[in-house]
Amino acid sequence: MSLITDEVRAKADEFYQGDAICQEKSKFLLTEKGLPNGLLPMKDMVECGYIKDTGFVWLKQKKSTTHKFEKVGRLASYATEITATVEKGKISKLTGVKTKELLVWVSLSDIYLDDPPTGKIIFKSPTGLFRTFPASAFELDGPDGGKAMEVNEEEVKDVPGAVEV
Repeated sequence: MSLITDEVRAKADEFYQGDAICQEKSKFLLTEKGLPNGLLPMKDMVECGYIKDTGFVWLKQKKSTTHKFEKVGRLASYATEITATVEKGKISKLTGVKTKELLVWVSLSDIYLDDPPTGKIIFKSPTGLFRTFPASAFELDGPDGGKAMEVNEEEVKDVPGAVEV
């Protein structure tokens, strides 16, 4: 079931449909909030929206994607619908994003820059586990910023030895 209803869309200060404009606006929002612009490498985006008062943002894509951040050697999985609350230097209440730790897919709940600024970014799970990486590893260098692989959720769950958390 989708968290994004017509009522939520009606509250949006910014609402866009179509891949090109959503790609541009999502990268702009990340940059505006002081976050690396390559954090959410979505493919074939359908819509995106932003409610300024609450900082609530959503991104929808046609199908789930998996992305490898080459500079840190990590896989991340992006569901068809991503929701979060954004503020300066921080993404909280994140849904729809998982990262692979050994053989386990771990949901992420928060992403934030180190304070005071050290050039590091912290990824936190709902259980309190966290990882720290250089923020520069999540900036887009070229047109893609890393290797994106399109896979559906069933393929991810069927990987031998993988456990969903």
